[in-house]
Amino acid sequence: MVYLTLFASAFLAATLLPASSEAYLLYLLQGDRNALMLWLVATLGNTAGGMLNYCLGVYISHFSGWAERAFSEKQRERAAGLFRKYGVWTLLGSWLPIVGDPLTFVAGLAGTRWRLALLLIAVGKGARYAVLIAFSYWVLSR
Repeated sequence: MVYLTLFASAFLAATLLPASSEAYLLYLLQGDRNALMLWLVATLGNTAGGMLNYCLGVYISHFSGWAERAFSEKQRERAAGLFRKYGVWTLLGSWLPIVGDPLTFVAGLAGTRWRLALLLIAVGKGARYAVLIAFSYWVLSR
């Protein structure tokens, strides 16, 4: 049940909803739980939430007609091209507070290939949780 709750917490924290999973993860690390398993579950949940944002961006871009009404085709192509050229690597920062979640949404809007988006989002979010876990062990060992 603990792992399911951590997954849900990490998932919600990665959506456009305001939530945080770090405090819960740190709390769970105080027990005798497997840190690798906690890292994996938190990373999977947070990555899944990021991919939900990505899918919402794809939906809005391709199916809702919103982008067509709000921007000209030239503007959309230019923005997508710029994101693909420079912005795709920003997905490594999808773990960042405030700006990280919208980045995953924009990746969907820009038509980033889903496999590349998944890889970069997972690496960024996994690295964040790894640093958090390492830091907590460093602090606890003092």
